[in-house]
This record gives sequence, structure tokens and C-alpha cells, in this order.
Amino acid sequence: MSSKKSDTSFLVQGSVLAIASIISRIIGLLYRIPMTNIIGEYGNDYYSCAYEIYSMVLLISSYSLPMAVSKMVSARMAKHQQENAYRVFKGALLIALVTGTAGCLFVFFGAEFLTKVFQTPLSFFALRVLAPTLIIVAVLGVIRGFFQGLGTMIPSAVSQILEQIVNAVVSVAAAFVLFRYGTRIAAVLGGEQHYAEAYGAAGGTLGTSTGAAIALIFCALVFFAYRGRLRTGIARERKHTARRPENYASVMRVLILTIVPILLSTTLYNLVSIVDQGLFKNLAIMQGHDSDSVSLWWGVYSGYYRVLVNVPISISTALATSSVPALAAAFAKKDHDQVRRRIGLSMRFIMVIAFPCTVGMAVLAAPIMRLLFSTTSDLAGHLLLAGAVSIIFYSISTLSNAVLQGIDQMRIPIRNALIALAANIVSLPVSLYVFDLNIYAMIVGNIVFSLIMCILNALSVRKHSGFRPDITKTYVRPAAASVLMGVIVYVIYFAIYRLTDSNAAGTVISIVAGIISYAVILLLVKGLTEEELESFPMGNTIIRIAKKLRLL
Repeated sequence: MSSKKSDTSFLVQGSVLAIASIISRIIGLLYRIPMTNIIGEYGNDYYSCAYEIYSMVLLISSYSLPMAVSKMVSARMAKHQQENAYRVFKGALLIALVTGTAGCLFVFFGAEFLTKVFQTPLSFFALRVLAPTLIIVAVLGVIRGFFQGLGTMIPSAVSQILEQIVNAVVSVAAAFVLFRYGTRIAAVLGGEQHYAEAYGAAGGTLGTSTGAAIALIFCALVFFAYRGRLRTGIARERKHTARRPENYASVMRVLILTIVPILLSTTLYNLVSIVDQGLFKNLAIMQGHDSDSVSLWWGVYSGYYRVLVNVPISISTALATSSVPALAAAFAKKDHDQVRRRIGLSMRFIMVIAFPCTVGMAVLAAPIMRLLFSTTSDLAGHLLLAGAVSIIFYSISTLSNAVLQGIDQMRIPIRNALIALAANIVSLPVSLYVFDLNIYAMIVGNIVFSLIMCILNALSVRKHSGFRPDITKTYVRPAAASVLMGVIVYVIYFAIYRLTDSNAAGTVISIVAGIISYAVILLLVKGLTEEELESFPMGNTIIRIAKKLRLL
């Protein structure tokens, strides 16, 4: 494989996973709309609280396994060591079963205590439903990581979409059924407040468990279909080499040494959401706000704002996932030029997506919220307008985290995350007590955390890889194209809205116009080359159209 093809093939695989992530996020966004209409803002709060605790335990128990497995498998496959790669898989599977089971038992039996700590006791129903998912996701992550290490994202991508489809159907149906059941329970208990919402939230989390189980079955079937080919390769390897395979004790030791830094880094990076929830709710109640208001604010923040901003951020997460094995393989071969080229390609790809998403969501914040969630409250739109810029910072910091892990600098993201988390923790009480920002304090904290991570990681990547981004091409041109697109979107929305008095028509038409205008402007300002477009999904089709329109 030529250097050029090698440089772009990982981006193609990343694009596959990114597309799957976008589709999954869109499905997730779509099902959250009817689910939110069923369980309401209070139900969103209960759902969010349970999910944050589940996510935190998942982070500690097994979240780092897929990345560690993909990194170790990729490094061994680059050296043609199939048997060692398979031993990494089996060792990781054992770790997943142990840690996943421990996490499941901890969450199930500790649900009441954990939810009380976060001032949301009624979310314990939802948390208990999520407990078995910790075992399922741990095993699923190992299989996905194994295939990612082999250089294919297809099993992960397909299983991700399948998981989200099942999740969507089951979540809405179960939320509806259990909400009605909770209403009857509340009536029997004398009208216990928000019991229906608590049961409805538990129904929503049932979809998460069911979707993960279906995804695991799919990935397991794919693995068993591939196992015969793997065994043939291992038999051929044993026949033609005298090299002894790694013993399992060595494999487990290296796995643990790889997992721990990634675990600490990802835990600290994602710890901000659960720390924010516990800190914000307790500080806001201490400040004198009633618990219902705090619950309502958090429901809007978690159920509306965060669901939307996570859609574009998921693209950087997908590309980061695909970057780790590719960077690890290049790093294992000591091909530092290829490492730098791959970092540059990944960063440009992400910025081409992050800048227009940031500007578009800021310009159309209120219209998008009204269209998707039929909300009459201005709070959701104001939160999105204020916090859209964090999309850029989170996208950069997510990718740079993965880059540092891929080039064996796994301790650095831990240090950077600790500094950013400390700054975020300080910003919350200052925003609440000094500036009285209530839920907007969360937006300030998000921006502070992601910006500091972005800056510190960028400096670390530059120091340890020698990578220096092309500022004009990577940042300035996508930013300029996005600003011009934002002006066009703003004008078109209000023109359509005044003519039709329809928010839906204005929002949809202006979004379509924004996508087209951004693509045209980006090509006109030379924001992407033909070579880079070839690595995009449907890249050759885009190139043909652009040439016909004389944009290339």
C-alpha cells in the first residue's frame, strides 16, 4: 500500500464510523423527542441522572477496553503477529467479564444511595434497569475494539446503528407503557409526585439495555464468522516462524498497563458531566432554589441542549476511535512523518464539520429547539446559543486525546484533564454565587473545561509528535466559510418565516441552504483539496459535481 493510500485509508474507516455515529445520533435525537414528550422535563432529569451514574461506572469498569484492545491488536498486526493479537482479545474478554459484573452488582445494589447523593432519588428505578447493561457493553466493547485493531470499522458501525434502532423503538414503547403504570402506582400511593415520570425514565433506559444486547449478538456472530480465517492465519504463522507467542501473563500485564492510563484519561475527561450534575444540583439548592426548579433546569440542559451538541461531537469521537489503531501502527513502525500526516488529516476533517455545526446551531438555536421538541420555553434555545462554541473545543480535545494515546503519551491527557476539571469545578460556584447564572453556569463550565483541554492537548501533541497544523487551512478557511454560511442561514430563515409564518419551513429550508452554501464557499476558498475529498464518503461523486460547477 502506498503512503498516500495508507494515510487516507484510516480516514475512510473513520468516515464509516463517523457516518454510523451521525446516523445513531440522529436516531437518538429523533427518539428523544417522543420520549421527552412522554416523560417531560422531570423525567428527563431522572433519565439523565441514572445515565450519568451508569456512564461513570462504565468508564471505570470497561470504557477504556475498546481503545486499549484496538491499540494493542493494531500494533501486533502491523508486525504480522496474529496469534498475539488473538491472545490480547481473549485476555481483554476475561477482564471485561470481571469488571462488567463487578460494575453491574455495584450499580444494582447501590442504586438508592447513589441517586440520593445526586439529589434525584426517584431515578433509582432507571439506574437498576441499566445495571446489567454494564456486562453487555463491556464484552461488546472488546469485540468492537478487536475489529477496529484489524483496521475495519464496519462491524462497529453496523452494530452501532442496529443498537440505536432497537434502543429507539424499545425506549419509546417502554417509556409509554411504564409511564402509564407509574401513574397508576402514584394513584395507589396517594398521588406521589413525579412517580409516573420516574417509571417512564426507567422505560427509556430499558431501550439502552436491549439495544446493547442486540448489538452484542450481531458482533458475536460476525466474530464467529471471522474466527475460522483467524485460526488459519495463526496456523500459517506458526508454520513459518519460530517466534514464540506472548504468554498470557505478559499479555494481561501489558493490557492492564495500557488500560490504566487510558482509563484514567477517559474517566477524568468524562468525569466532568457527573461532577457537574452533583455539584450544580447541591449548590443550586444551597443557594435557595427549590428542587423542582433545579430538576426542571437540568432536564432542559440534559434532554435538549446536550443531546443536540453531542451530535457533531460524536463525529470527532468516531474519528478519534479510528485514529488510535492507525497511529499506533505507524508509531510502532517509527514512521513519524506518517504519524504527523495522519494527525493533520484528522484535524482538518473534524474542523470542516465542527465549525459549520457550531455556527449553524448558534444562529438557529431557538428555531431548532422549537422544531424538534415543540418547546415554548426560551431556555433551551438560549442554552444552545450560549454553548454552541464548545462543539469546536470538545471536537479538538477529543481527537487530541486519542492522538496522545496513539503515540504512547497516555499519561499526558490525565494531567491535562485534571487541570481542566479543577478549573471547571472552580467555575461552577463562581458562576452560581457571584454572577447568579443558574443553569447557564453549566454552559460556562463546559466551555472552560473543553477550552483548557483543547489548549493543553494541542501543546502536548506539538511537543511529542512535532505536528504543527496549517492554521489557515485547518481553522481559518472553515471558520470563514462557516461565518458566511451563518449570515446566509440567518437571512433565509427570517425571510421564509415572515413569508410563511412557519418555523418548520424556515428551519428546514435554511438548514438545507446552509449545507449547500457552506460546501460551495469552502471549495471556493480552497478549504479542501481534491486529494482530501477522495477520502470523504462519496468523495469521487463530490469531486465530479464540484468540477462540473467549476468549484475545483
